[in-house]
Amino acid sequence: MSPKKFKLVVLVSGRGSNLQAIIDSIKKNDLQAEISLVISNVNHAYAMERAHEHGLEVFFLNPKSYPDRNSYENILIEEILSKSVDLVCLAGYMQILGKNFIDAFSGRIINIHPSLLPAFPGLNAQKRALEHGARFSGCTVHFVNEEVDGGPIISQAVVPIFDDDNEASLSERILEQEHIIYPEAIRLILEGKLTISGRRTIHNK
Repeated sequence: MSPKKFKLVVLVSGRGSNLQAIIDSIKKNDLQAEISLVISNVNHAYAMERAHEHGLEVFFLNPKSYPDRNSYENILIEEILSKSVDLVCLAGYMQILGKNFIDAFSGRIINIHPSLLPAFPGLNAQKRALEHGARFSGCTVHFVNEEVDGGPIISQAVVPIFDDDNEASLSERILEQEHIIYPEAIRLILEGKLTISGRRTIHNK
């Protein structure tokens, strides 16, 4: 009998390039996991097309169809629980998750953000880094809690900011690093190499 696969659900809203990075890592056997479900809150997001191309189950859940966030998230929770998922991966998911959802999967939700947190949480991180005159930016994989982009940090990659950078060029170089560190962060979790201690993650040998 083959060992039980580590199951992921990936939540998306846009192009899905980080979803693709996870898919590629699984296909190369760098990541001993399977994607049980891809959920989008945006219909016809390109990420959904990527998922279909790889034979993954896709679920579109429209937040506008529900009277409030709790109603929407209750359906989201039910759908994820039905798949016996080990880890919830936010990959460009452009919706803040509420307490009920976070409590349902406490310590099992991760996100990737295009800055070196705690600098520049929230939207337009690359633009704000440039406007601030930062010399370095990058990306961060972190556990999700109720503080926006404020959960314990798993891993980070540093990207220098050049004098001729604009938002597009900086975003592209940061994205290249996101595709490297996100699958690696998932691998650390599935191999049991991380322990959360307060605001920190301890990397176990």
